[in-house]
Formats: sequence, C-alpha cells, structure tokens
Amino acid sequence: MIPAVKHPASLVAFAFLIAGCGGQGSHSSASPKATSSVAASPTSSSAASPAPLTGAFAVLATPPSADTYTVSIVGVDGKVVASAQASSPTAVTCGDAAAAVLPLPISTSDDRAYYMDAQGVVRFLTVQGESGRATTVPVGGGRRSMFAVSPDDQRIAVIVSDFTSAGAAIKLYVEDLNGGSNHADIYSQSNAFSLWPIGWHGTDNLVVAKVPACTQGGGPFSASPQELHVVDPATAERHFTLGGQTCVVAGAASPAGVVCEDTSTSLLKQLTWTGGIVKTFPHPMATRSRWSASASPTSSWAAARTSRPADGSTPHT
Repeated sequence: MIPAVKHPASLVAFAFLIAGCGGQGSHSSASPKATSSVAASPTSSSAASPAPLTGAFAVLATPPSADTYTVSIVGVDGKVVASAQASSPTAVTCGDAAAAVLPLPISTSDDRAYYMDAQGVVRFLTVQGESGRATTVPVGGGRRSMFAVSPDDQRIAVIVSDFTSAGAAIKLYVEDLNGGSNHADIYSQSNAFSLWPIGWHGTDNLVVAKVPACTQGGGPFSASPQELHVVDPATAERHFTLGGQTCVVAGAASPAGVVCEDTSTSLLKQLTWTGGIVKTFPHPMATRSRWSASASPTSSWAAARTSRPADGSTPHT
C-alpha cells in the first residue's frame, strides 16, 4: 500500500497480511487467474526507467503461506496485466511462543510493484510484464525485513526485525534502491511492538505503522497496525501521528489518510496525513466483527466492510 499516491497512474498495493492468526485487517488474498496475465520477462537491473503508465492499476498478492506466492498487477477493468511468482519468505515466530505479525512482502512505487522472496531478494514487476532484481534485504532465522520503495524508485526504507518471545528488536535504515549507496541507519528499538514501513507520502515523508510484534489471536487490533507515524526518511524524526490508543487505526490507508475507531465512543474518524480530523461518523457495524474501514483517495467517502458478521448475516460494504 502506498499512502502517498497522488497520480492517477500510480500503483496501489493492498493492504496487510496477518501471519499465523486471523486478526482484524484488510487482506488482499485474491488470486487472479494466471491465464489472464502477461508472463514477466526477466531483466537484469532496476536502473532502467519503466515506460510511463497510462492508467490506474492495483497490486494484489496471494498469502505467502505456501511454497510460493503470486503478485499481480490488475487494471481498473479487473484484468491482470502482469504477474510473477516468488518463493514465500520463511515463517517467523516469537520464540516459538506466538506468531510474528507481518505484512505482505510487497511494496509499490508510482510505476512498479516490488516483492521479496525467501532469500531476501527484492524484485520489481512492471505493467509491461518486465521483472528484475532490485536489491536484497536481511532475512534468516527469527529475522524478517519489511520494506517500502519511494514513489520515484530511487530509495528504499527497510525495517529489519529480530523476533523473540519478548517482542522484536528492530532497525530502520534507508538507502539507494540501486546499489545500496547513501545508506543511513536512522532508528532502532526493542520492545513488544514492531514497525512496518507501509509507504511514502511523496519523497520527503516515510510512513511507518506501529504494530504488535507478536500475537496469539487476542481479538480486534491485536494483530494489525494501531497507529501510523509520518517520519523524516533521513532522520526518523516524527512529523505526525495518525491514530493511537484512543483512536485505533481501523483499516488500510489511502492517499487521503486513514480511518480510526474512537475506543471510548466507537465513532469512526477520518484523518488526514497531518493528523487532522476530516469527519466523524457513527460505526455502521456495531454488531459485527472482523471489519475494516478506509477513506477514499479524495476523502469524499469512507467505506467500512466486515468479512465475518457476528450475527451470522451477509457481509457487506
């Protein structure tokens, strides 16, 4: 997911994967038919500029729970224009005591999708079906790297997480996507929470999500982002916070911001990327469970969806 999408031809990667449990969150587990896709043709470098896009596209990924997973670029007409397969990253636990909470191993820029394999190799995929190696990130044992590529394909932010029974020790670094030059270690922490780099807001703001590092399936908000931090990609200085303990992030972010749920009133609040409240509205699904809410790209609308209603009725949006 890229919260920073400003151009109509940008790619949008959908949302979060909760590893090892069924938590609240927005999932993109749709598996488009391979026969509809353009087979990825390998290229040798990430340096070549991709052809300009002429439409809007989404990126879907199947859960990396099998030996391989599939990344697909889909047009607004629902047709798959390009797809690729990769070996699934090795499952990670918190000292064999709980499941590590992890996002999908993908990212997007304004014109490419990026995906990671089991060896930590990050590859790109274009709308034209071209693919190639972009960089590598650290993996192995109880370690998993999560990444977000800048909209202009120039920089990559990587959070390296070492999971233990106590949580996760993380390190955030940013470097050039091509070649790894201009490397900067800008933040580290070790506690019960982890961070995910979920996207960039332009090229001057990195967006990271605060997430419980581990889960044993403890209910709503126990295995999904709770707040978003807009930080400086050079220093990790925090500019804005969206959500928090009193208003927990309720679903995937959009170019307009994110929706959070007020924990004292159950009202939903639509937030901008500076943390301002656009609107407040009643929770439409107070009797339902496993729901999420997202703002439209223009902030004109907010959609709420449930996948498993508590009352047994039909899921709806």
